[in-house]
Amino acid sequence: MRIFLVAGEPSGDRLGAALMEGLRTLAPDIRFSGVAGPLMKAQGMGSLFPMDELTVMGIAEVLPKYFHLKRRIREVAEAVIESDAKALVTIDSPDFGLRVAALVKAAKPAIRTIHYVAPSVWAWRPGRAAKMARHVDHVLALLPFEPPYMTAAGMSCDFVGHPVVAEPLANAAERAVFEGDGPLILALPGSRRGEVARLAPVLGEVMGRLAARHPGLRVVLPTVPGVAGLVRDAVADWPVTPRIVEEAGLKRGAFAAADVAIAASGTVSLELAAVGCPMVIAYDMHPVTLWLMRRAALIDTVTLVNLVSETRVVPEFIGERCRADLIAPAVEAVLAEPDGQREAMRVTMERLGRGGEPPGLRAARSVLSVL
Repeated sequence: MRIFLVAGEPSGDRLGAALMEGLRTLAPDIRFSGVAGPLMKAQGMGSLFPMDELTVMGIAEVLPKYFHLKRRIREVAEAVIESDAKALVTIDSPDFGLRVAALVKAAKPAIRTIHYVAPSVWAWRPGRAAKMARHVDHVLALLPFEPPYMTAAGMSCDFVGHPVVAEPLANAAERAVFEGDGPLILALPGSRRGEVARLAPVLGEVMGRLAARHPGLRVVLPTVPGVAGLVRDAVADWPVTPRIVEEAGLKRGAFAAADVAIAASGTVSLELAAVGCPMVIAYDMHPVTLWLMRRAALIDTVTLVNLVSETRVVPEFIGERCRADLIAPAVEAVLAEPDGQREAMRVTMERLGRGGEPPGLRAARSVLSVL
């Protein structure tokens, strides 16, 4: 049996790799095709083209690549239709994946269409669920409160747990690499080129302000290969030279050893919560994208720890508030009271499935149940 998988960014690549591992555990003869990142490739899957081409976020940012992305949508849909795949699993990246699913469902209705990561209709654009239900049969949800939104629109949906609860934690040796005098700050400007370009200058100014008050300040900047070169250029003039790390063990050690993190909004807040690292969220985007999203927003926080724990303990600095003079005092406040966020983090991990069956295996069971 063949399943066609389409991932569009690093987070989707991680989900896809865990799903592939789970499917192979339950159905050893299964085969895969599609669009893959490095982790899915490591599971033995080829890719129609480099996944990095799809790692674009924001309305204004997508426009210059619009026609190229449309060609890729058609190319992927045609490959699914011509294959012997029993199911198409689109992973995150809904603007790309769901367009592929629509073309596939229209041409070959027998193929089961599954979307991994429920769209955040509880946050903005609630009508997306009904639109999605026209060409998606089943949804795999990462957050426990999402299935009712999907089933109400006419799709089946399973909460399969969030992959962050199954990721390995740092061992003593990995953590010891970052032990030292002075506060250790994690700088996390995002995994997309646009995020890094916007956030790196702000974070650099924050580090300068903090270093003036904490002479022993140390900064670690975990990053991913796709933006590592851009990151190095962006931090070249920072007043505190960060240690840039790409290797997984070093990243785990840095997350576990850090006193506080300044992070872009997104899944990274859950990765920090998994190791109990207090955080401040800072995020900026193109003004047009920001204006449109604010008009459509249904929630008062973008941080998943705040949402899942039903608290508002993680401070946020979004858009015009993404300024060093606001962020630096918040970081100092967290350094002074590091335990203020820890109960919310514990609740978050429990609700996301920590202690249960690995999410990749749960997701695999859900996919096979649809087939």
